[in-house]
Order: sequence, then structure tokens, then C-alpha cells
Amino acid sequence: MSPATYAAAPAARRTSPLVFVLCALLMLAMPAAIAAPPSLAEPAAAPVEAAPALDADVDVRGRFDAVYDEVRDRTVRLIAHLPLLFAAVVIVLLAARLGRLVSQRLHWLRLRTRNPYLDGLMRRIVHGVILIAGVLIALDLLNATALVGALLGSAGVLGLALGFAFKDIAENYIAGILLSLRRPFAPGDTVRIDSFEGKVAALSARDMVLVTMDGNELRLPNALVFKAVLLNFTSNPRRRFEFTFNIDAGQSIRKAQEIAVAEIAGIDGVLTEPAPSWTVVEFGSGGTVLRFFGWIDQRQSDLGKTRSEAIRLVKGAFWRAGIETPRTTNHVVLSRAADDGAPPHRVDVEPATSIGVDTSVNRDIDLQVAEVQNSDQNLLNPKEPTS
Repeated sequence: MSPATYAAAPAARRTSPLVFVLCALLMLAMPAAIAAPPSLAEPAAAPVEAAPALDADVDVRGRFDAVYDEVRDRTVRLIAHLPLLFAAVVIVLLAARLGRLVSQRLHWLRLRTRNPYLDGLMRRIVHGVILIAGVLIALDLLNATALVGALLGSAGVLGLALGFAFKDIAENYIAGILLSLRRPFAPGDTVRIDSFEGKVAALSARDMVLVTMDGNELRLPNALVFKAVLLNFTSNPRRRFEFTFNIDAGQSIRKAQEIAVAEIAGIDGVLTEPAPSWTVVEFGSGGTVLRFFGWIDQRQSDLGKTRSEAIRLVKGAFWRAGIETPRTTNHVVLSRAADDGAPPHRVDVEPATSIGVDTSVNRDIDLQVAEVQNSDQNLLNPKEPTS
């Protein structure tokens, strides 16, 4: 078969190069396997007394005849055992075909999973086990099972040496299998691994492929991913955004809070449960820093776009309400108190009461925490309620 014809052949009909290697090993093992038993071999020649050194002659023709006889005998035995060798090769080829057939139909063995990576790994394992079983049967047919022990011993030493030489590759391969079993992320999830952030594209035997937010392809070794601190932004469909606003210290915090929360709640895509919230970050001579929060469903809204629209609306609402940002120049008061010593009239912009203000415990993520606690992989016991 020409190379072009072989390349055009269907994948199911191609023969793996490993099969050719195994057939070659069988042919190499054939001479030792078909050697005549000691009981059938020709009787050993009786020891001949050495002739005196002066009368010794080198019989070159006799030596060539002995070599010729040995080659002829081995050739005759090889031809006589060719049917066994042919049968052994057929067994290996059938095992290879059977392994490929079974590996492509894992549902027969109930080994199919929803993970493409594990499915590929199981296919290779099933195919390899069936092929090795065929090779062992062929070697047993040739009476060359002793070769198996020699090969296993050599493979053990070679595997130990390769294990030290390719430690990182083996570590990445095992980490890839463990990541496929644990599945801390799925294709398309937005994750942060140490300082790397992007969307999960693929997981191979050696590395995981991330596509960063600027469109670059980032490959991280599986061992690094398995041992790194991983933050999955997509595991919870609901995600919170936040931003800060700095207003002048003379402005009403309550008024600014009411306006901003109302504007955030009116944005399309912002969830009503959990509802938008706020907090005071800092109050000082440089102004009052307010932080506002809102929640979205990542499956329907984009975090960055929703956050940008919230900042735009709050900024416009503050401008229309006359809420100013901190002044960048010093404000000097030139007026003095009245002659009677009474302080100048001031307008209090903050309500003097806290009635109706929500100071309860934040329960925004309690539902998500409960879902994680009820998972089968949780090793922590619930905290006992305190009296």
C-alpha cells in the first residue's frame, strides 16, 4: 500500500505502528522459542583428548561445515514453526482491531462519561489492555513467556529512569487526570488562577488553555493549575459589581445614597434580589467616599457594561440634584458670629434619626454558601448554634 493510499484510508482500517513493533518482537523471540528441547537435541560429542601442541592442525573446513549445519537446522525449524508464528501475528492483529472496536464503544462497558478528556483516557486504557492480552496469548503460543519477564524487568528499570527524567511531564499528566475528576471549572468559565485571568478553552494531558480578555492564548501547566489558588467567577451565575463616589463633605450622605441606589435599581439587568446596597468607606476633609453595590445575572448581562452604565447614571443624577464633588481649593469662611455670641445659622443636611435604616446582617450570599455546604465533598461539620 502506497503512503498516499494509507493516508487516505479510513482511521478505523489503519494499523497502529505499535502492532508492527510487537510483531517484530515476536519474530525476534521465535528462534529461542522454537529451539529443540534438550532431550531431542543431538548427543554431545565425547570429549576428545587434546593432541600435542606440535601436531595440532586448524581444521577450517570442519568449522565452516559445523556453522552451515547449525544454520540449516535452525532454518528448518523456523520453517516448520512458521504456522505458529503466523498464528501469533494474527492474534496480535485481531487484538488490536478488537481493542479499537471496544474502545470506540465504551457504553458496552458502561465506562462512558460526560468528560471528553476522561473518555479519551479510558479509550486508550481499554485499547492497551486488550492489545497486551493479545500479545501475551501470542507469546504463550510460541512458548516464549520467559521473554515477558525479561521485558517487564527491562521496562521497570527503564520506567524508573524515565520517571526521574520526565518528572514534570508525569506530574502534569496526573494533575490533568485529577482536574478532570474534580472538575473545578468547565469550558467557557471565567477564572483567575494566581495572577492569570481568562476564559477556559481546553484541558489537555499537559496543560490548560486560557483565552485572556485581550484575546491571547495562555497555556498553564496542569500541575500549576492543580496547586494554584483558583477563583471561578462563573460558578455562581449571580455576580456583584461595585464602584465608589467621592462627594463633598458638606453634602447629605442620605440624599446621595437614596439617589444612587434608585438609579442602580432602575438599570436593566440589575437584580432586585439581592437588591443594590451601599456603604460609607471614609469621611474626612477630602470628602465622603461612598461605595455602591449591585448584582447581575452573568448569563444575561455583562458585568463591565452594567457597571459602566451605573456609574454614568449616578454621576448624572448627582449633578442634577446639586450634589457636588469635593472642592479642590481651600474654602475660607469670612463671616463672624453675631455680637451676642450666637453661632451662625447652619442647615443640617442629614436627618437626625435612624428610624427605618437597614442595619441587619447581609444575607446576599447565604443561599450560595448553603448550596456548597450541602455538597457531597464537604468535609466540614455545621457549626453548633450558640445559646
